[in-house]
Amino acid sequence: MRDNRNFRMPDGAELVGRPGKSVRIQVSVPSDGDGFFGRQCPDCSLIFRMDMQQYKALPDDLSLWCVYCGYHAEHSNFLTQQQRKRLIQAAGNYGMQQISRRLGKALGNRPSGSRRGGVSFSVTSKPFRPRPLPGINEERLVRIRSCPDCQIDYAVFDEHRYCPVCGQLPAASVALDALQADTARLEALGALPSDTKALLREQGVFTRNWVDTVENVVGVVEALASSLFHAAVPDADTRVRGKGAIFQRLDPMADLLVNAGFSDLRPVLGQARWQRLLTTWAARHVFTHNDGIVDDKYLAKVPNSSARAGQRLVLTEGMCRQAIEDTKALCEALVDALG
Repeated sequence: MRDNRNFRMPDGAELVGRPGKSVRIQVSVPSDGDGFFGRQCPDCSLIFRMDMQQYKALPDDLSLWCVYCGYHAEHSNFLTQQQRKRLIQAAGNYGMQQISRRLGKALGNRPSGSRRGGVSFSVTSKPFRPRPLPGINEERLVRIRSCPDCQIDYAVFDEHRYCPVCGQLPAASVALDALQADTARLEALGALPSDTKALLREQGVFTRNWVDTVENVVGVVEALASSLFHAAVPDADTRVRGKGAIFQRLDPMADLLVNAGFSDLRPVLGQARWQRLLTTWAARHVFTHNDGIVDDKYLAKVPNSSARAGQRLVLTEGMCRQAIEDTKALCEALVDALG
């Protein structure tokens, strides 16, 4: 226990300032075994974690960004619920001693056991024993992210778009993180016990996951290409006007870049990879718009397909893993071209 100016505070709490004037209670926040501690968004209530040593080196007037929703505020607003309980417990220990002292002063000059107006009271004094501060037991990090701009390390537990210190992440970082998430989802399903996998396969969970992966990779490229193109081309709005969802269509997107003075993505990626990407994009179209039923438009994009019009397209885990690798190469080519 610490004894600071006759106020007894539990381990982890310390009084800073002069009694009777401005008193500040400094409460420690323990880090986990990896040296990280929690931050909780006051708006969406989701938790992320930050490296404790890096955090201490940041300016005192730091403002934080919620990595998920982008809420931006002074860093002290990002206390987690468990950290807040530690603060409340420390304040309660101090408050009880203040109350006890003031009562002692108010009643101390009256004789013990006196009776006034039919009400008796007595004043006793016992040593105050502060209640220990509650510990911190929050979700542990799984993978450490590092911001490509400010190099701050942090950990998240959901899809995110922001660095906690410098805000909006670069589009390329968001894209590559999304592809890693798709890979992680495939790995997680593959690691399940055999009986669980059998049950999920029967219910179509694996197929749904593969369809989601194909749809996701197209969305990743669309968002990245649009962001990079608008940042690199001054008259981007004029060039894409009237062209619909051009960043969802590979050949029109590649032509758009060439016409704006950038390199052609097709020879950069190679014919075989480009055709696999076209196949993935065509599969995404039939699942998004036709419940996976092969149509003439799909067969025109994938002339070597063994499927016939009217059949339902069948995906596999191997196809999804290849699609992720091909999409990653496409994203890197977009960054190199539009940088």
